[in-house]
Amino acid sequence: MTPRAAMIFAAGLGTRMGALTRDRPKPLIEVAGRPLIDRTLDLVEGRDLRLVVNLHYRAAMLRAHLAGRGLLFADEGERLLETGGGLKAALPLLDSDPVFTLNSDAVWTGAAPLDTLAANWDDGRMEALLLLIPPGAATGHGGPGDFALAPDGRITRGGPFVHSGAQIIRTGPVAAEPGAVFSLNRVWDGMLARGTVFGVVHRGGWCDVGRPESIALAEALLEGA
Repeated sequence: MTPRAAMIFAAGLGTRMGALTRDRPKPLIEVAGRPLIDRTLDLVEGRDLRLVVNLHYRAAMLRAHLAGRGLLFADEGERLLETGGGLKAALPLLDSDPVFTLNSDAVWTGAAPLDTLAANWDDGRMEALLLLIPPGAATGHGGPGDFALAPDGRITRGGPFVHSGAQIIRTGPVAAEPGAVFSLNRVWDGMLARGTVFGVVHRGGWCDVGRPESIALAEALLEGA
């Protein structure tokens, strides 16, 4: 079964963006004249999916920008729940198992991310399928990679592939995590121990728009697509 819903993470503080996020949430920063959140929504446009966006920092601004688009909002209120906690809190709205998740601070070119994930999802053996960026292709990403990719598609930590922020994930392990505030890394750790986390490589460009200097990199990527 492929997901019937998608979670878009948009609650972060955007502190790496410095002055750009003093008066607006990071998803409203523009790349080539369009807010990042709108570019993220392009990835799910035309699909029969329930769409949930989580909110925290300057939530009212983001809610107003997205009004009238048929989206559901998981407002985290005064406490930032991190990725795992945010997804757990949104599960009643998502009402799907598994679900897609997408970060709202990346720019993409090439193959449609959700199509690649759906085409490679194996309901019988996977608890998570992460869309990976190959070594040398992770524009705007600093530091080492995240995962190694085995010939059978399973992933382990510590290799050269970068997680793109897009995935399909089973919701049961997320719901079972104790507490309200936790990272998805904690959920993945359990899955990795069970050998049920897989990866598939994105065929196209990708830019992590996490710092001010990444905006120009993302615009160059789009211009060259």
